[in-house]
Amino acid sequence: MERAYPRVLLGCGNFGGIGSAPEAYEKGETLEQAIELMDAAWEAGITWFDTADAYGGGRSETYIGEWIRSRKPEGLRITTKTFNPMGEGEDRGLAPARVRRQIDTSLARLGVERVDLYLAHAWDPDVPIAEVAGVFEELVAAGKVGAYGLSNVDGGRLRQALVAGSFAAVQDSYSLLDREVEDEVLPLCSEHGVWFQVHSPLMGGWLTGKYRRGAPAPEGSRMTLRPGPYEFLRDDRVYEALEALERRGDPTTLALAWLLGDECISIVIGPRRPGQLEPALAALANPLTPEERETLSDEFRLVTRS
Repeated sequence: MERAYPRVLLGCGNFGGIGSAPEAYEKGETLEQAIELMDAAWEAGITWFDTADAYGGGRSETYIGEWIRSRKPEGLRITTKTFNPMGEGEDRGLAPARVRRQIDTSLARLGVERVDLYLAHAWDPDVPIAEVAGVFEELVAAGKVGAYGLSNVDGGRLRQALVAGSFAAVQDSYSLLDREVEDEVLPLCSEHGVWFQVHSPLMGGWLTGKYRRGAPAPEGSRMTLRPGPYEFLRDDRVYEALEALERRGDPTTLALAWLLGDECISIVIGPRRPGQLEPALAALANPLTPEERETLSDEFRLVTRS
């Protein structure tokens, strides 16, 4: 896989749903809204789109396919993923037969012959990682996948995977409010030349300043649609750190600039409207210096998952 990685990718997890949650299908962007977002991202120079088969129950890939057919973009790069069920009661996992089936349906929805990166969206304890690597290698040999990797993986499992196959990328949560990858995952990626991508760089909107101490979450926000992963952030220490961040400047831009201050990191952003691309572009133009990054790191080194 080429080493000239983009620093910012367009996350399409809200197209036609909110991530892979079946209960949130059709609560995300419509086809028209998704096309508007893709047009804006492309115009801004963001040419790598990130999706998954289960986002919106297949709608995300379908919407990207519609955009590709209508715009015929040259140079578009695509990541998609598999693991989660496509709907209530459907199968999940990384069994080789399922992976072969899912890549074919993904390619059909996207209207392409190949995706640049294929990720295991989660770790499957029922399938040995060597079997996962084997079927991914098969897809590379068949020309359906350019490279493969893992998402939502911890250090111990990543270590196993790197022995089993040529995993080229890792996509994990990382932000000022979620620092777990600093312990093992980031050092392993650096050591082995693995492309590290950040999903949830704004921690479900917490780093935008939209959630206020003692105030209800805004309607339509992640804390009203899918609050479970973020409930632990309702903590006075978090509110204090966020209030201090806002006093420094635009919190969204600062949170993204903190990530982009590490040249080894790329971020996957999931804007809900075109204007929300601006903080990422501003952060890309002005990432934090090592000294500024260390200061913010210290200020936010206070939140642990309970």
